[in-house]
Amino acid sequence: MKTINLAAKLEQFTSHWDPHVVADYNDNDVMVVRFQGEFPYHLHEDTDDFFLVLAGEMAMDLEGQPSQTVQAGELFIVPKGVVHRPRAEAECKVLLIEPKGVPNTGDPETAAPKPRI
Repeated sequence: MKTINLAAKLEQFTSHWDPHVVADYNDNDVMVVRFQGEFPYHLHEDTDDFFLVLAGEMAMDLEGQPSQTVQAGELFIVPKGVVHRPRAEAECKVLLIEPKGVPNTGDPETAAPKPRI
């Protein structure tokens, strides 16, 4: 058991859309990531998608629905099976929680690796 400083973890990389695992929680990966620009539209068939904005602001585009703005200190959960796309005009920092092995794009062939820091 130990504390994890999320700001310090985020300082270890500058890339965007590149989630880094900082902890394990049950059978989940807890990750930090920097968003800027647009991520591709995608869905997760079997799991919800959890986003907690730590700094900045992101938009969540949802197929067939208005975009939702998510600001620092707010979280947004996309239900499984919903096509979505996070995006951010300016860089924002986000905490993600996903079951281990879930590809960030919903497709193992296009998913980014999730290094541990």
